[in-house]
Amino acid sequence: MRQEILEIPDAVDRLLSQGAANIYTAVDLMKEVDPRFLITVARGSSDHACTYLKYASELLLNLPVASVGPSINSIYGVDLRADGAVCLSVSQSGQSPDIVGMTRSLKSSGGLTVAITNNTTSRLAEVADAVLPLHAGPELSVAATKTFVTSLVAGLCVLAEVKGDGELITAIRSLPAHLAQAAQCDWSAAAMAITGRSLFTLGRGPSFAMSNEAALKIKETCQIHAESYSAAEVLHGPVSIVEEGFPTIVFAAADAAEQATAEAADALAGKGAAVFAATDKVTKAESLPVIRTGHWLTDPIANITSFYSMVEAVALARGIDPDAPRHLRKVTETV
Repeated sequence: MRQEILEIPDAVDRLLSQGAANIYTAVDLMKEVDPRFLITVARGSSDHACTYLKYASELLLNLPVASVGPSINSIYGVDLRADGAVCLSVSQSGQSPDIVGMTRSLKSSGGLTVAITNNTTSRLAEVADAVLPLHAGPELSVAATKTFVTSLVAGLCVLAEVKGDGELITAIRSLPAHLAQAAQCDWSAAAMAITGRSLFTLGRGPSFAMSNEAALKIKETCQIHAESYSAAEVLHGPVSIVEEGFPTIVFAAADAAEQATAEAADALAGKGAAVFAATDKVTKAESLPVIRTGHWLTDPIANITSFYSMVEAVALARGIDPDAPRHLRKVTETV
């Protein structure tokens, strides 16, 4: 896992160079369709990538995004109407039958299907109209890291090109250097606070997707229960379980939600939680070192890279092999 985290910058660089033709093909198809909405199909870390792309689509293109449960087709046998939609299916292996089946169904119902996958010979790649190969190289650790980050970048590239957002495109092209720095950020203060059996992760907007991904990674690599909440919701009920020293990790970008997220972090710190936030806007919580990337939509990608380095260290400190979490396999084929 550690080696694959360190490979993230090179994987993103390969995606941006070797994957450029695939990205432009998907952009051209999407412009031709001129979609009214987007649909995403994914599970696990890939679904968290889709949450990030949901916010990116809605904020950049004003296009609403619906996350569709693959069981709608695989278990319940329903074919959704998808005419006028672009359907993003994200799967690092591209092999899960329910993801493949849902993608095939959406294509037959009139949707333009785009597969984001690390396996260009997979069943998912075969059924999609366009494929965005991740160019991540082999990922042997069960916990997805570089395929998660490259999924974010692949989808964001398409949206940025469709928008014609030169500032964002420049920030994306600068990501490899920024991610190399992010992988070296010292989040050990947060790591040392994770000593119990539960914690919160928080975010808002695009950073909420990183909170979701972080909570999953803590569970699967460290065997610690973690719950992800929007920074807008954590004080509405979940705060009831906060006690002195309760660890909380807060994800934030230099965007319109940063100040409100910092205020939520400080509110939890004021109630006794041990809060560590990826922002310098806090007054009571502890600020974590972060790499800003020149754009608020690429900042969360650097934050999750820094988190990956931290969570791998936490797992090792607990005597757990983060490469082979108990009860888990690299590829889960859900029907």
